[in-house]
Amino acid sequence: MRLRTIRAARMSDAMATLRAELGEDAVILSTRRVGAEVELTAAAEPEDEPLLIAPDPPRPPATPPALKRHNIPATLAMRLTVRPLAAALEAAFAFAPLPAGPTPLLLAGPPGAGKTLAAAKLATRLVMAGGAPLLVSADGRRAGATEQLAAFARVLGLPLAVAGTPGALGKALSRRAEGQAAIVDLPGCDAFCAASRDRLAALLAAARGAPVLVLPAGLDAEEAADLARAFHAAGCRHLLPTRLDAARRLGGVLAAAAEGLALTEAGTGPDAAAGLTPITAAWLAARLEQGFGA
Repeated sequence: MRLRTIRAARMSDAMATLRAELGEDAVILSTRRVGAEVELTAAAEPEDEPLLIAPDPPRPPATPPALKRHNIPATLAMRLTVRPLAAALEAAFAFAPLPAGPTPLLLAGPPGAGKTLAAAKLATRLVMAGGAPLLVSADGRRAGATEQLAAFARVLGLPLAVAGTPGALGKALSRRAEGQAAIVDLPGCDAFCAASRDRLAALLAAARGAPVLVLPAGLDAEEAADLARAFHAAGCRHLLPTRLDAARRLGGVLAAAAEGLALTEAGTGPDAAAGLTPITAAWLAARLEQGFGA
């Protein structure tokens, strides 16, 4: 590009000089008065300079219809379109078994997420494997919560401790037999209420176990992500999504897992003996790709 600044007594004289030096295609960049003269600055491309046309920026890959119907957040959906779906899920998320051993398993989550049924399913599995876990109901606020878990405990022949305060919860867990597993059904927590979060924090501190977020499938993706973020801050590192037998849109499950939670098992039915399915990348890919009628 050639730049030229011209001064003349009159604008017409400056323009004539400009056309003579830079040609008719010169572009005027600025004009101003300098004392009694007119100053004109212009630019022109050399005639032999090639014209460079930038290509259009690459378009992001379109979200496949199989994923689009799940209402997956756009940035997350893009991460799942760069390779076969199972491989993309394996790269984007953590998959892990639920914490095992004598460390208490603490089922946390919002009210109505399915924690009590999840506790019954996990206890049933341990009993069928020859174990005898301690069941603990720490939900003394919701009507019928203890009675529901007590009914499962009676069928399984398991002890049930009712401990609605941090002190009672700590004592119940400390009195277990050596090596005995424990499953704690925590009260529903409003993650956006400071008082509710404080109650949950006190129970988690007293239990000294492994908190697992239980979250129902079918939630709005942004809502699920907000909940997962709040429970992650409380100490949850694992996610057990429920109601995958009924939900047809799993964007909320993926958005929650993307907040730093490992996908563990999915609630896939009301049967206490067979209502949990381990989540793998291959299983989840098949679940995402199946139609609404499947």
